[in-house]
Amino acid sequence: MTIDVPETEIVTTHRVACDGGEGALGHPRVWLFVPDETGYVDCGYCDKRYILKGSVADDGSA
Repeated sequence: MTIDVPETEIVTTHRVACDGGEGALGHPRVWLFVPDETGYVDCGYCDKRYILKGSVADDGSA
């Protein structure tokens, strides 16, 4: 059994909103902040990872 990697998105701002993306099947909209120290933030509802472009977490693959 393999576990799928959570969805990731490269963003250009520190403040991002996540609502699960699937309309009525998503989750309540939450605002997240990407800290400079890590370069990414994970949504507590859906585990989607937001990576700040050009940060230490951005490996340039996207």
